[in-house]
This record gives sequence, structure tokens and C-alpha cells, in this order.
Amino acid sequence: MQQSASLDKKTNLLINTVSIGIPIVVAILLSMPNKFYFGEWTKTLPHAIGLINSLTVIFLIAGLFFIKKGKVDLHRYSMTASFILGALFLVCYVVYHLSNPPTRFEREGFVRYFYLFVLITHIVFSLVVLPLVLRAIFFALSEQFERHRRIVKFAYPIWLYVSVTGVIVYVLARLI
Repeated sequence: MQQSASLDKKTNLLINTVSIGIPIVVAILLSMPNKFYFGEWTKTLPHAIGLINSLTVIFLIAGLFFIKKGKVDLHRYSMTASFILGALFLVCYVVYHLSNPPTRFEREGFVRYFYLFVLITHIVFSLVVLPLVLRAIFFALSEQFERHRRIVKFAYPIWLYVSVTGVIVYVLARLI
């Protein structure tokens, strides 16, 4: 029991450090006034990011479907794919913003307020969901399934919201 408590403390420290560190590092990188030149290909990254968020939504929904049907292995694959896509999103997002100026939303009226609401809630919930997802993954990998189920009740809907709103932000910023 003592080893388990020690592992939980170490894991919580790691999860908290990562959950605080990633947003700080991203904010610092994004606030850099001078952009790097990685090539013209970086201008296509918003499309990749939109696709990544769309695929994440599909895998998240599939993961829920599979666990409801008792297909644990398919659930695990779907959720692992969602997590990997989340990491890929983060890399693409940082590379894009390190090498390109911010996208300006030029539309006015209701669509602008809707866009800003969706964008702000997307950003806030993306900060909230990271430690929840990391804990959910840890609980699943360490076979603490009751703890996994309890945290997923919060983590899953927030993660799905962040992924769906990521697609909405992409569509509004790039296509409308």
C-alpha cells in the first residue's frame, strides 16, 4: 500500500508539473515577437490542425461507443489514438504559431461574438482538461479502473468539447 501511495504522489507531481509547464512554455513560445522561418509548408498547418481535431472527435466518440459495448481493447485503441492526436495537435499548433503571425478574425456582428465565445471557452477548457486526461490515462494504465471511471465522467465531456470547439474555431477562422 505504501508503494502505491508513493507512486500516486510521484505521478500527481509529474501530472501537475506537465499540466502547468506545457501551457507556460506554449504561452512563452507564442508570445515571442520574432517568428521563425520553417518554410512555406507551415501555412498549411491550420488545415492539419482542423483535421486532427476532427479525427480526435471521431476517436473520442468511438471510444465511448466501444466501452459502452464492452469492447475494452477497441476503447483503449480509440482513446490512445485520441491522446496521440492531441500531442500531434500541440506540436502542429506550436510550430504554426512560432512561424506565422496570429490569425485575425475580421467578421463583425453575431458571428464575431460567437467565434470569441467558442475560442475563449476552447482555450480555458483545454487548460482544464489536460490534468484530467493525464490522470485518466494513468488510472487506466495502472488498472485503477474505478478511479479511471470517476475522473472520466469529468474529463471525457470536457475533452470532447475542446475537440469539437477546435473544429468550430477552424471552420469559422478559415472557411467563413
